[in-house]
Amino acid sequence: MQPQRAGRGLRVAAWVLIPVGLTLLLGAAAGITRTGVLDRERITVAGDAMQPTCRPGRQLTVERVDEAEIRRGDVVLVRVPGRYGGAPVLQRVIGLGGDHVESRDGTRVAVNGEEIDEPYVLRDKFALAGPRYDVTVPEGRLFLLGDHRADANDSRYFLGERSGSVAASDVRGRVRDEAATSLWPLALGAFGALLTLLGIGLGIGGHLAGRRPRSADAATTGPYRMP
Repeated sequence: MQPQRAGRGLRVAAWVLIPVGLTLLLGAAAGITRTGVLDRERITVAGDAMQPTCRPGRQLTVERVDEAEIRRGDVVLVRVPGRYGGAPVLQRVIGLGGDHVESRDGTRVAVNGEEIDEPYVLRDKFALAGPRYDVTVPEGRLFLLGDHRADANDSRYFLGERSGSVAASDVRGRVRDEAATSLWPLALGAFGALLTLLGIGLGIGGHLAGRRPRSADAATTGPYRMP
């Protein structure tokens, strides 16, 4: 194949790959912004209070969340001034500001008059019932419980402090459901970068292949040829 034809083919490939790669990179950037990949941190569970949902040693992804986005049932990482030695802990949101939360037997929990289903709770038939409570959560605050009720030092044991609630602003993040799709922006970006670099390389190769040394041109196209 003649150098010019080879160079042209490489340049055409570059013209295709570079735009495609840049498009994928832009899509990945938009996906990262939308899914908040950069607003996350990895933590390792250290205690038993959230078993069986979060077992000791398990690594979790915690994403930042606005106070208005916190929902009942969320597992949150919270740092409460004056509690737990200042260390962050994992607990589950049971009540939001304005909710009426009660447990008449220390086991079953009702929110706003309706008993809630809690399949995530670790049931221990040999454990004693926890404390009873009947509180209304102040606005801007949360009532939190651990999933392992027999081993959780949660809102039930701080009822004298604003009904055991914690400020929603004390939440550092919400545990994110681990899913393969959460990594798609990074994978897409890596693939886009690969195509872009490959296209640039092919473009450079096409440019070089399309150029022939002057000495070769003179030897083949001049009025006299070397014998």
